[in-house]
Amino acid sequence: MTFSNTLAAAGLAAAALIPTLLPAAATAQVVKIDGSSTVYPVTEGVAEDFQKSKRGAIKVTVGISGTGGGFKKFCRGETDISNASRPILAKEMADCKAAGIEYFELPVAFDALTVVMNPKNSFIKQLSVEELKKIWEPAAQGKLTHWNQVNPAWPDAPIKLFGAGSDSGTFDYFTEAIVGKAKSSRGDYTASEDDNVLVQGVAQDVNAIGYFGYAYYAENQSRLRAVPIVDKPGSAPVLPSATSVLDGSYQPLSRPIFIYVNAKAMAKPEVKEFVEYYMREGARLAQEVKYVPLPSVAYKTNLEHLAKGKKGTVFGGTAEVGVTIEALLAREAKL
Repeated sequence: MTFSNTLAAAGLAAAALIPTLLPAAATAQVVKIDGSSTVYPVTEGVAEDFQKSKRGAIKVTVGISGTGGGFKKFCRGETDISNASRPILAKEMADCKAAGIEYFELPVAFDALTVVMNPKNSFIKQLSVEELKKIWEPAAQGKLTHWNQVNPAWPDAPIKLFGAGSDSGTFDYFTEAIVGKAKSSRGDYTASEDDNVLVQGVAQDVNAIGYFGYAYYAENQSRLRAVPIVDKPGSAPVLPSATSVLDGSYQPLSRPIFIYVNAKAMAKPEVKEFVEYYMREGARLAQEVKYVPLPSVAYKTNLEHLAKGKKGTVFGGTAEVGVTIEALLAREAKL
């Protein structure tokens, strides 16, 4: 065989290998994330910056199927990371255990779950937890349909409700905090796991009210108005803000938000790199999208847990209400 023929043969052999090599390489360089729409703005921001830093060598996909929907995929081994706006629940823990999936629980920020109204609404100055319960509890379905039924001083106008879908961690947390039992809610409202749908609904109806993560309110302040919340009888109404989250006064709707990382996936270099980048840059990006960053020690603790293999959750499989930043840090330190 001549030298030129040898080169040609080598070229053909190399070309034949390309189709088999490329898909494997592409698969090895994708980080798969799904879950909470509340956590999405932070994780998407981290993903965009990370991909730029890697110049396209690693692709990060971020889906929105709600916290519950995300955990279903995560516990089937379909994703590397799950965004969660509440801690993992007992049933999800059992599903992950049955599938042999261990995980790291990494808090990434605090959110002020925000009740919003249409800015043209002139009669609601504040809402108490008691009034919110009256509006959202299961007994209100089909019965409490007008604003004057909540407060006789308010107009005889129809209430238009927009809220999180049942696969959303926001739904779990809101119902636990307001109604007193997770997933206990009236069903006659416009529900979605996509918070942008809820923003649109409230922005287009003067009699509308809804709830979702603070980042979506902050992004749409010209179209929405936040409702000050009265936690207990006699207490002052408090608006959601970084200050009211940090000082613990915005209750009971302040909450930690998380990412959960599949322990086996951490063995993949691209996942490890992404998670470590998240812990380094997450505070800055959380602040950019108007969430409250955790103190720097929290992100260092997360990295220590990863390095030492400290897996599992510091919560007992329930969506707890009223956990402060200090309490969260104390728990994480003891994992």
